[in-house]
Formats: sequence, structure tokens, C-alpha cells
Amino acid sequence: MQGEIMSWPNRFEHLAKVARDPRLKSFYQQGVVDPYQQLGQCEFVALDFETTGLNPNIDDIVSVGVVPFDLRRIRVAQAKHWLVKPTSPLAKESVVLHRITHSQVESAPDLEDILEEVFASLHGRVIVVHYQFVEKSFFNSALMARVDEGIEFPVIDTMEIEKSAINNTRNWLDKLKRKPIPSVRLADCRKRYGLPYYQPHHALSDALATAELLQAQAQYCLDPSDMVKRWWS
Repeated sequence: MQGEIMSWPNRFEHLAKVARDPRLKSFYQQGVVDPYQQLGQCEFVALDFETTGLNPNIDDIVSVGVVPFDLRRIRVAQAKHWLVKPTSPLAKESVVLHRITHSQVESAPDLEDILEEVFASLHGRVIVVHYQFVEKSFFNSALMARVDEGIEFPVIDTMEIEKSAINNTRNWLDKLKRKPIPSVRLADCRKRYGLPYYQPHHALSDALATAELLQAQAQYCLDPSDMVKRWWS
């Protein structure tokens, strides 16, 4: 939650001036949502990547899922999913997890070929993720490998919201003993709100799961009148 420290509108204005790739320049020029806008008035988009592994320095994105929503409804008809041909080979472990095979990605487009479509899906919305390290680091590394430029963008992280909610309800003894907090994996977070179980490791269903989780958090531990900048990072 760095909204008080980092001015994303100013950062995007600067990045628009220095970006060399025309798609990145256009992405930055379109700006970001007003950081003073209330969450209850926002249009969001849940973003999820599946990858060939866990290391953004050597692994790559293999699928992208986006689901537009607000705190009242999910726009399933506008959801999108892309298979992407990665620059690194699929590991056996990743194939088992996300069930995307070598033959499927062989004919898939490169991330650079769908970049404008992905940016169009994000434009004008607050990006929501669960565990921002994946989306931020893999997107940055993927673009560095393709256009020799990284990418920066703000997100609301449902994992960080959940950590904050758990810490707010912990008793002083647990804090004193530094008792570990419960799991904040996506499925475990959803279970605490009575949300249904979805098969994990599919970019589209994980994006949908993240959207539903933020809606549930808004009912129990978020104030819809909070400004975006309170939860941005």
C-alpha cells in the first residue's frame, strides 16, 4: 500500500515521456484511474498469469486472463483469455499445474502480438491481482525480453488486503508470540468468505476467483468509500 508515497499519475506521465516502444508509450499516455476515486465507484479488472515456472528471470508467461468487474457485478461476457507462446520451455511441473501442453502453445501467439489487446483490457480500470509479485515481475521480464523495456503499473493486491484483515483481528498474544497468520493462498482466502472452490492454475478462473474475492472483502473488511490510493501498490 504505497499510494501515499508514490504518485502513479505522475509516474505514468514520466514513463510516457521516456518509453520507446509505441505500445508502452500509449499505455502510459492513457494514464491511470484517479487515485482519489472511491473503491465503490471504480471499474476493476482482475489480471492473472500462468507461467512456465516460478522464476521471472528464466521463466515466461504462458497464459493471460482478465475479468472486468466492479464491487457489485462481474462482467463475464467481457472476460478474456489468451494462450501465449513462451520464450522458455514448459517444465513438467508447470504442465501438471496449469495443464497447458507443448502442442497448445506451439501455435499460440507471442505475448508481443497480443500486447495491444491486453492493454486495451486494462485501460480505464484498477488492476486487481492476488500476489502481485507474479503479475508485476513476469510482465516486466517478459517485455524486457521482447522490446528491451520493462513495465510499471499499480495494482490492488487481494493477498495484501487479506493479510491486513487477518492482522486487524489477531489478539495481542498471537502478535506477541509472532504466531504465523493463516494461509493467504487464493483458495484459502476464498474459503474464509464461503466462496466456492475453483480448480486453480487457470488464468481465467483464477482472475474470476480474484474478482469475487475482492467483492467479498469489500463486504467484510474493506470500506467501499476508501480511496483507491489507500490500497494501491
